[in-house]
Amino acid sequence: MEEKMLEEVKDERAVGILEVFGLTTAFLAADAGCKAGDVTLENFDKNKPANADALPVPLLVTIKFRGSVADVEAAMEAAKQVAASGAGIVQSYIIPRPTPDCCKMLKLNAFDKR
Repeated sequence: MEEKMLEEVKDERAVGILEVFGLTTAFLAADAGCKAGDVTLENFDKNKPANADALPVPLLVTIKFRGSVADVEAAMEAAKQVAASGAGIVQSYIIPRPTPDCCKMLKLNAFDKR
């Protein structure tokens, strides 16, 4: 178990973070991204902002891709095209070499909360 935790901390793969409107858009965008680049997915995260009633879709979902910088860029581009044609994009970022603390935070998600 300790070896696995050490491996996760040393994981320097790039991270692509794409926040979109709605769970369906998130699934479609994640599928497109995974097909476009040699990437893996971290758990989705969700957020229902205070102004949810004013948004096109009241749920924000964050997709997190992991892989080489080139693969994450390809995944993000494909995912953004799909999301833009769906409910829409809130924001997107690529972190080329995340810190160990950032990698730990990628594992957290609100879908696990009841």
